[in-house]
Amino acid sequence: MLESQEPLVLLEKVFGFQKFRGQQAAVIDAIVAGKDALVLMPTGGGKSLCYQIPALVRRGVGIVISPLIALMQDQVNALQQNGIRAAFLNSSLMPDEIREIETDLANNALDLVYIAPERLMTERSLHLLNGCEIALFAIDEAHCVSQWGHDFRQDYMQLSVLHQRFPEIPRVALTATADDATRGEIISRLGLENAEKFVSGFDRPNIYYQITPKKKAKDQLLSFIRSKHADEAGIVYCLSRKKVDTLADWLQVRGISALPYHAGLDGETRRRHQHRFLMEDAVVIVATIAFGMGIDKSNVRFVAHMDLPKSLEAYYQETGRAGRDGLPADAWMVYGIQDVITLRQMVDGSEADESRKRIERHKLEAMLGLCEIIDCRRKALLRYFGDQLPDSCGACDNCVEPAETWDGTEAAQMALSCVYRTGQRFGVNYLIDVLVGKDDTRIRQYRHDKQSTFGIGHDLSTTQWRSLFRQLIVQGYMDIDFERFGALRLTQASRPVLRGEIRLRLRKDPRRAEKKRVREHSSFSEPLDRKLWEVLRAHRRKLADQQGVPPYVIFHDTTLVEMVDYKPQTRDDMHTLSGVGERKLEKYADAFIGVIKDFMLENMEI
Repeated sequence: MLESQEPLVLLEKVFGFQKFRGQQAAVIDAIVAGKDALVLMPTGGGKSLCYQIPALVRRGVGIVISPLIALMQDQVNALQQNGIRAAFLNSSLMPDEIREIETDLANNALDLVYIAPERLMTERSLHLLNGCEIALFAIDEAHCVSQWGHDFRQDYMQLSVLHQRFPEIPRVALTATADDATRGEIISRLGLENAEKFVSGFDRPNIYYQITPKKKAKDQLLSFIRSKHADEAGIVYCLSRKKVDTLADWLQVRGISALPYHAGLDGETRRRHQHRFLMEDAVVIVATIAFGMGIDKSNVRFVAHMDLPKSLEAYYQETGRAGRDGLPADAWMVYGIQDVITLRQMVDGSEADESRKRIERHKLEAMLGLCEIIDCRRKALLRYFGDQLPDSCGACDNCVEPAETWDGTEAAQMALSCVYRTGQRFGVNYLIDVLVGKDDTRIRQYRHDKQSTFGIGHDLSTTQWRSLFRQLIVQGYMDIDFERFGALRLTQASRPVLRGEIRLRLRKDPRRAEKKRVREHSSFSEPLDRKLWEVLRAHRRKLADQQGVPPYVIFHDTTLVEMVDYKPQTRDDMHTLSGVGERKLEKYADAFIGVIKDFMLENMEI
């Protein structure tokens, strides 16, 4: 059993860190003092420590409400590696295992217990907790309570019962994703009106944001993976299950260790694929949004989107699964007109009431705006969440290679006029054929080859016209008539463009191949450092396999990078590294020091 100690002492002895980051210390002090708290902190910002340390400082057991099984298992594995008495209660356990954990809980033999909301709300669980000494309740992924959110969970709506049944026990609600409206909903539904509010910045400075129009999307993805993330873990999101299966097979044929994941696969297949992703260093999961929320894998080096997410909340949440260890990671996305049409059709065709549809349309428009913006993407993303970045980030595609723009006013007038003169009855492909003057039976049938707009746009390529139509749709100069199968129609905003009252600056789609960026942990300055990195990773993998845990639970990549940089020769040297607490020092220091010494003897002849 860990004795109650000062938070900073626990941080160093148990978790192996020298100081708190950001608002961690203030959050911990509030909870230790028995206050409720709402914590908004970016993924990788150290939210877990905000309740784990108070649970160790305060008397009793910390109860953590967590939405997914994988998240619980990851957290418990990591805590046990640090010598903390942690367990989880969920449907993956056998009845005798559940009884054993419940007995330990009743006997005050656990420091932290993770539990799913649906199990917590059973009378059996609540009765069990009535007889326990409870240090705190932590409600993780608190945005799941929001009915307007992308990860809504019905069971979270009942968690206000904790305040009613355990009014003296502090509660902390934590999330990485919540705009102003979602924060208000969390406070209201969980009864946190009197809670201390801790809102950290949403910035993830280690993530590089890149968004580019679709051309040959699969080839674009393959080039991105091979050039920047060969033999590294990543997640690729697709909108449909069929696309997930097709893309995973396509990548496998081309030598990428890709596995599909979606709700249409049987449970055993999903568990097997998720297990491989967690346990191996170079697996790429191709998935629908059914995958990722409960994944705590720290060394995901990229998240790619093959289709447009439906909101900036979803985009931020999903891209946030990259680079949790703080090392460089990529958020990469391709999108096109069909994405816009599909998502708008999904919103308009849903059974939601009109007020909900208006909100969903607004969220989609904000997502589209991020795609077409010509300024810093990070500033725009943070602004959406009420956060400010004073200067451009220098770490997104628009900052590194500023988008070229052109005066698209005349071309836009041609496009808008073509939509009008063809009766606002046709989709993008047909309209482009008219503009470039294509000899087509259908065009002749409708006598559109006799219209003044026929062939007037031959100076622009089909690709350029497609980009222009996409931007005009995104900027609201025309919209999509879904009752006419995606026909385009003009909006009121198009009038001043047609009259020449405003000028339009449009972005040029990039033509150059993507440049490979230098990455801190895979491009060491010395070849021998790269070799040592691989040797250390192999040893970590061996230890992980022996224990049946993911490699990053032994040590994060950040710790291995420091081993490469500093090449510790003693336990004291090792103890200075980030993430090496007393328990891990005792368990692993000698073995890793031995690997480093053997490597130096073999390669440097000392």
